[in-house]
Amino acid sequence: MRWFRTGGAASSGKGESGVSGVTAGASASDGDAHEGSGVSVPWVRTRLRTATGTACALALLVALTACLAAAFPRAVDRYEDSGLRRAAEQARPDRTGIEVYAPPPSLMETTRFREDALRPDMLAEQDTEVRAQVPDPLVLDRDQSTYGVRTTQDIPVLDPWLPRPTGDPARVTLVAQTGLAAHSSLAQGRLPRADGQVASTTRELEAAVSAETAKALHIKVGSVLHVPPYTVRITGIVTPREPRGAYWSTKTILRTPALIREPLPSIAMYWVGALLLYPDAAPALLADSGKPERYWQLAPDIGALRARDIPALRSAIASLEAGPALREVRREIDGPSTELSELNGSTEVTTDLDEVLISYGRLRESVAPLVAVAAFGTGTVAAVVLMMAGGLTAERRRSELALLRARGASLRGLTARLFAETAAVAVPAGALGLAAALLAIPAGRAGAAVWAAVAVTAVTCAALPLRAAAAHRLVRVHTGREDVASVRPSRRRTVAELTLLVLAAGAVESLRRRGTSGSAGDLVSLAPVLLGVIAALVLVRLYPLPLRGLARPAARLRGAVAHLSLARAGRTSASAVLPLLALLTALTTAAFGGSVLAGVREARDHAALLSVGADARVESAAPLPSGLPDRLRRSPGVSEVSTLSVTFEAKPADGAQTVPLVGVDPADYAALSARTGLGAFPRGELQAAAAGAPAPALASTATARTYGTRPFPVLLPDGSTLTVRITAVLDRTPAVSGPDFLIVNRTALGPAAARPTGLLLTGENLDGTALREAAPKTATVRLRSEERAGYVDSPLQTGAERVYTTAVAAGTGYTVLALLLSLLRTAPERTALLARLRTMGLTRAAGRRLLILESLPQAVLAALGGVLTGWATIRLLSPGIDLTALALPTAEPGAGAVELRMDLPSLAIPAAAVLLLAVGVGVGQAWWSGRRGSVTELRAGDAR
Repeated sequence: MRWFRTGGAASSGKGESGVSGVTAGASASDGDAHEGSGVSVPWVRTRLRTATGTACALALLVALTACLAAAFPRAVDRYEDSGLRRAAEQARPDRTGIEVYAPPPSLMETTRFREDALRPDMLAEQDTEVRAQVPDPLVLDRDQSTYGVRTTQDIPVLDPWLPRPTGDPARVTLVAQTGLAAHSSLAQGRLPRADGQVASTTRELEAAVSAETAKALHIKVGSVLHVPPYTVRITGIVTPREPRGAYWSTKTILRTPALIREPLPSIAMYWVGALLLYPDAAPALLADSGKPERYWQLAPDIGALRARDIPALRSAIASLEAGPALREVRREIDGPSTELSELNGSTEVTTDLDEVLISYGRLRESVAPLVAVAAFGTGTVAAVVLMMAGGLTAERRRSELALLRARGASLRGLTARLFAETAAVAVPAGALGLAAALLAIPAGRAGAAVWAAVAVTAVTCAALPLRAAAAHRLVRVHTGREDVASVRPSRRRTVAELTLLVLAAGAVESLRRRGTSGSAGDLVSLAPVLLGVIAALVLVRLYPLPLRGLARPAARLRGAVAHLSLARAGRTSASAVLPLLALLTALTTAAFGGSVLAGVREARDHAALLSVGADARVESAAPLPSGLPDRLRRSPGVSEVSTLSVTFEAKPADGAQTVPLVGVDPADYAALSARTGLGAFPRGELQAAAAGAPAPALASTATARTYGTRPFPVLLPDGSTLTVRITAVLDRTPAVSGPDFLIVNRTALGPAAARPTGLLLTGENLDGTALREAAPKTATVRLRSEERAGYVDSPLQTGAERVYTTAVAAGTGYTVLALLLSLLRTAPERTALLARLRTMGLTRAAGRRLLILESLPQAVLAALGGVLTGWATIRLLSPGIDLTALALPTAEPGAGAVELRMDLPSLAIPAAAVLLLAVGVGVGQAWWSGRRGSVTELRAGDAR
């Protein structure tokens, strides 16, 4: 079949739905078109010229969507990588560093061989071989990595001028580490050196010490330390250039001496410091009783760590610690004998970097599904909007495409030309969006970004051809009604809907059982989207029923506006499932995101309140000044002050264990407990007891279980005894945290125990600086706001929240666009109808009411459906989602899960926005059509 030929003149209309562009394109491509031939460029060029505005709008939509899609994986990579690097930095080099150590060669070897094995030249060659065995993707920081020889046991120094806190002599470790000159600055003296070749018989050595070691041990330049069997002269005092770097912090004893306390019951304490020898002096340590060892410190490059490489990094570390890499390292250091058996090698590799990776990997796996929910939701809405854009174009050009089919155009050729026409706009726009994303976020996976942009472009290019192919599969010019009132669901649609229902039910059940641990797969993250799909399909099926029921009563009304608007609303296109799906998915995702953020916010607020006990807390080990409560009450923002007398060493009953005892003013403390929601109680529970009667006390559940409700004595640190009787049991209390506590009236305590040691302050916008200035220097001031801010310190948390918020905002924008597209689809028809009705006497006010009432049923359906779907999603998924990792990553495992919290604003505000937008579009269209003449409107409508 040939495409078609035309010899007549083009029609005069140039609208998008006209056929002038068709005939022009056909004439330009005259003679080239057998079915299956290449797409004609003149057709595409002509179509783009006749619909420049549509092409520009589509290009903008594709570029923006491709940019967002490509930026998402790179943004996730960026905050995940930043979180991993922050976790590695906080773990400090003593945990992240990789240490390779080996003893000196055996005594069976010659003395010369053993000495040469400790010299810098041999260690440097082995260092090169060891670094070569580090598997990818583990990258080493060559500047911070080092090697050398050190003693493994601290050697007592008997010089009497060294400090002795309890009479025990100070001890030192001898370290001959390379790179001292490059990693330190001389504060005094000079660096140590070795005169001649040092051997195992050398007894006189030179050394340097760090400034902190010199200060703590009273060492000066020229000091001589007698370290049996050596005499060590201090030639210099150095200052580390990077004190927190791996060179100095893998073994902190190099820069900071330690005050060691012997285990109880001993009270002995002694100092331990490091003496930094010249590397060539290492052979002298063979005569030492400190058991020297060779070592290589491999510092990982923190900046090269990537979260997506965690499995490979863990495999590399496992290979170094007990795998093929360790076998190769032993072969290089211990010799070929290790090839026979791994047990023959004495070289060992240790690091805690794998524990850091495991801990961070668990946190990342807990956060990733929550972000995936937003990604799937926003991605679904964006895909629906792209398909709606193609559907809108196909609907506008229905008569044009039907005419082409009637004049002999093949379905394959028509689809190919529409694909080429769309691709001419979408491909450059997608490439532009990809480039913008790569420039905006320079780090991250480029491959994932490219595939995301390609997916957006492919959906855009396929939407119009597929929609046109489905509508024009059969050659026909006129079609019957295709509204929800007349079109019945087919069997295929019913099967597809039931399939989606089963998938959604499975996803929800999987999430409720397994949670967001990552084992449930992507189906879990799709659960909110699938719920939105099911709700959209159900609502589209139920949508005609209430309209039919309202149409009959409306027909008996005096005016025709209500009846006409309901009749037209009932004739909405049966393909309205797409805009409704976009609206419901976006509203559900926004509600889910709002509940996530609300749950995180509430969990952090509650955790900060539990930690502080009020809006601010002032406490001290010593009694506070008597006038301090009045001074703090006058501070900015302070409304209430509750005085506490806390004794942590109170011993109830037989004195086998201590329990915190808190003396309070009943009225103030009862009001504070009720206000904070932490263990509220009636103020009468702590009323003063009669003389000789036991004092009433409030107790925790654990304390009440231990001591019961019978009176029992409590021994106070000052030697006095207070007899109490537990009258009420509380789960928690603002004064102290922990499973055990007793709360009594302050008047029941003696003068010494009743002195205030803590204050709980209530107020808004408390000034921490003013409170610290008013409090004594020995007191600690903690603010609830500062405590809460401390929970948001990880790039993984803040990055995930930022990406989630951006995804929800983008989904909201696409929701608005979907609603506009659905209204624009029927805008020409509504405009022509309004013009016809005006010729019959319809007023402008009635026209506005007609358009508003016509658009309200769909808007109300979407708004109510979105609210109900969002509410149901949160209720269904809340038991299976744990937000602890996102809200409180440092929480104890048994602290309890942080669940979703229903957030009414995130449910109501988007739904209200949908209603307002629908009303606004109706009012705007009525106003715009009123500015144009009825003849113009009728011509525009007839042209369509």
